[in-house]
Amino acid sequence: MSEEKENIQFELTDELIQQVEQLIEVRKDKELKKLLDEFHYADIAEILDELNLEEAVYIIKLLDSETTSEILMELDEDNREKVLRNLSSKEIAEEIEELDTDDAADIISELPEERQQEVISHIEDEEHKAEIRELLAYDEDTAGGLMAKELVKVYETWTVAGCMRRIRGQAKEVTRVHSIYVVNKKNKLIGRLSLKDLIVAKSDQKISEIYIPSFDYVNVHDDVEDVAKVMAKYDLEAIPVVDENMILLGRITIDDIVDVMKEEADKDYQLAAGITGDVEADDTIWELTRARLPWLLIGMFGGIGAASIISGFSDAMLKFPVLLMFIPLIQATAGNVGVQSSAIIVQGLANDSIDGSLLNRLLKEFLLGLVNGLAIALIVLLISHFAFNTTYLESLTICVALISVIIMAALIGTFIPIFLDKRGIDAAVATGPFITTSNDVFGILLYFVIAKFILGF
Repeated sequence: MSEEKENIQFELTDELIQQVEQLIEVRKDKELKKLLDEFHYADIAEILDELNLEEAVYIIKLLDSETTSEILMELDEDNREKVLRNLSSKEIAEEIEELDTDDAADIISELPEERQQEVISHIEDEEHKAEIRELLAYDEDTAGGLMAKELVKVYETWTVAGCMRRIRGQAKEVTRVHSIYVVNKKNKLIGRLSLKDLIVAKSDQKISEIYIPSFDYVNVHDDVEDVAKVMAKYDLEAIPVVDENMILLGRITIDDIVDVMKEEADKDYQLAAGITGDVEADDTIWELTRARLPWLLIGMFGGIGAASIISGFSDAMLKFPVLLMFIPLIQATAGNVGVQSSAIIVQGLANDSIDGSLLNRLLKEFLLGLVNGLAIALIVLLISHFAFNTTYLESLTICVALISVIIMAALIGTFIPIFLDKRGIDAAVATGPFITTSNDVFGILLYFVIAKFILGF
C-alpha cells in the first residue's frame, strides 16, 4: 500500500457496502481481495461491522491471517464474538499467532473457558503459547492483564556491537520499538538505553557505561487506571512492567492506555447518566432495562420522598399558595448545582488534581454557593415581586431558601464524590441521578423548614 493511499481519508458509503456484498454473492474472490487490499485493516473492520455475519465470516476466511488478525482486533466487540463463534479453534489459533501477546490474550479471554484451551492447544509457537497463558493468569484490570511480552531488552554486560546485533533480532518481533530496556544477569530492570547514545558509542563499550539508570515503571499488579495516570503524567509512549523483585516482565504501550481511558470514560459517562453495567444501544431490551432500572427506581423513591414532604406541608400551601409555584425552581436549582459540583470533583479525582484538605474544599464550595445563591436570589426576588405579587415575607422565604439550597447542593456535590473515592467506589456514580435525587429531597425539606421559620405556619 502506497503512502499516498494511506493518507486518503476512508469514507464508508452505501455504494461500497453494496459492491462488497455483490462480490461476495457471486464469489469473485480475486476482485474482492483486490478491492479490500486498498484499505487499512481498521477500515475493513468498519466494512465488516456493516455486513451480516455470514458475509463477515466469508471475508475473514478469504483474507490472510496477518491481515484478518488485525481486523478482528478492530471489530465491534459483539460482532467479533459472533465471528469467532463461526471459526474453528484451529482458525482462531492461526489468527492468534499473528498478534502480539497482549492482543492475543484479549481475544482468547473473550472465548468460553473450554474453547480457550482448545485454541491455545492449536498454537504452534510454544513460546508464544506460554506467554499468552502467563498473561491470561493476570486480572484484566491490572498492568499484567494489559501488558505485552514483546519488547527489546539488553544486558548491561553486552558490548555495543553485540547489543546492536541482538537488537536487530529482537526488533523483528516488536511492532514499535519505543524503548530499549537494560537488565542485569538476573533479568532485573536497572535502566533504559537511548538509541542516540547507542549509535554514537564505541563498538567495544559496555552497555553498563552508557545506559540511563533513571526510569519509570509499574508493578504487574498495579491497577490500569494508575498505569494510565503515570503514563499521562510523564508523557510516556511505553512503560515497563516489573514484579516485586524488579524482574522485567513486559511493557505497556500508549495505544493500550488510550483504549483503557476510552473504556473508563464510557463507563463514567454511563454511571453519570444513571446506567449501571457496560451496555450499548444495540444490546437487548432486557440488558438495557437491567442497566437502567435501578437508578430509575432510586429516582422514583426520591420523588415519593419529596411528595411525602410536600404533603406534610399541605396546610401551609393552602395558606401560602405561592410556595407551591416555586417548588420546581427549588428542585431544578438543587439538582443542577449538585451535578455541577460533583462533576468538577469527579474530574479532579480522575486527574489527581484534587489537593488540600476536605474542609478547605468544602469551605470553597460554601463561598461559591453563597455567591451564586445571592446572584440567583436577587433575580428571583425581582421576578417574584413584580410577576407574582409576592409579599415581603414570601419573597424573603424564597430567596433565603434558594441561597440555602444552593449552598447545601454544592456541599453535597463536593462531599459525596470524595467520600466514595476514599472508600474505593467509583466517584462517577455521584454525578448523576444519585446527586439529583438526594438534592431534590433535601432541597424540598430545607425549603419548607425555612418557610415555616419565616412565615410562621
